Amino acid sequence: MSEQKQEFQGFILVKFIGLSKEYTFGSNNDIYTKDSYVVVETARGVELGIVAKEYQTIDKLNHSLELKPALRVGTEQDYIQYKANKVKAFDARRPIEEAIEREKLNMNVVDVEFTLDTHKLIITYVSDNRVDFRGLLKELTTIFPCRIELKQIGQRDKAKMVGGLGVCGRTLCCHSHLKDFDVVSINMAKNQMLSLNMNKLSGQCGKLKCCLRYENEEYTLAKEGLPKLNSMFDYKDKKYKVKEINLINQQITLSNREESLVLPFDEIIKDEKNV
Repeated sequence: MSEQKQEFQGFILVKFIGLSKEYTFGSNNDIYTKDSYVVVETARGVELGIVAKEYQTIDKLNHSLELKPALRVGTEQDYIQYKANKVKAFDARRPIEEAIEREKLNMNVVDVEFTLDTHKLIITYVSDNRVDFRGLLKELTTIFPCRIELKQIGQRDKAKMVGGLGVCGRTLCCHSHLKDFDVVSINMAKNQMLSLNMNKLSGQCGKLKCCLRYENEEYTLAKEGLPKLNSMFDYKDKKYKVKEINLINQQITLSNREESLVLPFDEIIKDEKNV
């Protein structure tokens, strides 16, 4: 029998402890205050969160997705239970990894969590291949008297969960403040005229660094009206090759067999003989 859709008069925004992304939960009660604990129902089960934005009426919701409910105001006892579950999950990790080793499965555990009510154990892992974990589940159910969920994630999600320091010396953006992953392409590195060295362009996840997006739009705007690198350019009735574009100094280097010129952008943009 399908679960009946629940209607709400309002909603609150909730963050989970240690995460920056906000999630929307339905409520019919204006009882939740900002920065207080709240117990919510998620797709994973019952979890403890923190109110990021107080109650608002449902007409202010900017999407039509079905909402999970905020169940009740969280208490200090809920937080104590949350901390106890963290210790319990830490202790559970070793027998889980030993079971994986006995089953000879190619999977690496990233995180182990219990829901607030301890009715479910969630094991997050990475693997290069699809894993047949039916035998593993049978073994784990004899160890842990609760529902068990195995969740496979990619390398970017792993970096977001685990965290670490980037080459800039700061906490990984995905772990500290990015709420969602944006598409990052090699064309962004080309647009910023970076050396296409994948070791330098890749983050700890092995994928292109998220920060390649940050200045991409500014580089695109800064290059408007300029010739492309290595293209041919007519300047004062002579043909030159565009050898270098320096966006910081706003200079462009042109060269041919006879000479090399370093010109300001204004000089290039006003010239209408670009071929």
